Amino acid sequence: MTLRQLQYVLTVATKGSISEAAKTLFVSQPSLTSAVRDLEEEIGITLFNRTNRGTVVTPEGEEFLAYARQVVDQVDLLEQKYSGKKRGRQDFCVSAQHYSFVVEAFVDVLRDYGGDEYDFRIRETQTYEIIEDVAKLRSQVGVLYLNRENEKVLRKTLQTHELLFTRLFVAKPHVFIGSKNPLANKEVITLRDLAPFPRLSYEQGEHNSFYFAEEIQSTLERKKNILVRDRATLFNLLIGLNGYTICSGVISKALNNPDIVSRPLRVDDYMEIGYITHKRVRPSRLGELFIQRLIARVGA
Repeated sequence: MTLRQLQYVLTVATKGSISEAAKTLFVSQPSLTSAVRDLEEEIGITLFNRTNRGTVVTPEGEEFLAYARQVVDQVDLLEQKYSGKKRGRQDFCVSAQHYSFVVEAFVDVLRDYGGDEYDFRIRETQTYEIIEDVAKLRSQVGVLYLNRENEKVLRKTLQTHELLFTRLFVAKPHVFIGSKNPLANKEVITLRDLAPFPRLSYEQGEHNSFYFAEEIQSTLERKKNILVRDRATLFNLLIGLNGYTICSGVISKALNNPDIVSRPLRVDDYMEIGYITHKRVRPSRLGELFIQRLIARVGA
């Protein structure tokens, strides 16, 4: 296994095509194909599936490429420090529940450290996918919450996937509602107050149990329920239907719609929000910088 082979397979994964990767690397397509096959034989796994639509990374390949990317990144850092080489293309991914402070921290890192070339990704996604992304090293950092209802199951799931949870802060429950909602003038809102209004929640796919819900009090029976996949849709429904969602209350006026307001919810519950990392893989320089920005954004 050589550094050149690692660079080759990472380029193939990025381009999604042997032919496009060969052009980028200035090597012949047969030479690149041979190098990839030699590496696959050496490590005993198939990195890519060749399809009519291109070259697709296998599940086993995703984990290998994540380790390979860290090796190449470390070599790049050494070259930058000791040979005067300019910083190359930056690569970083984070997965999170729908928190504006995560987006703000991501923007901070991208603006300050992205450089002239980068491939940055932020996945606001389902809770179990966040865990899988970090476990399979697709993302270096994940952000989610624990509380008394889900903690036992989620901590066991994190342990099974060899992940560490680090607390950022503990939030008291709040609700997001539209500024013109009849409840917007109340200083504190109760569950009884919310009963007539549509409850908005983020859909969790095949793991749609309350353990993986992004909202607390998810087992509470409500007559009106709407599941969504993205933050923009949720906010539009908050305004258009006078709906609500239960959340941490942390809101960014710079990133969120000014017509959305946060109000405390009178309920005996909490949200312990933190970040997850892999036990066996230390975050890269960008991953560590992102964690620093997260901590700065929440004032932890």
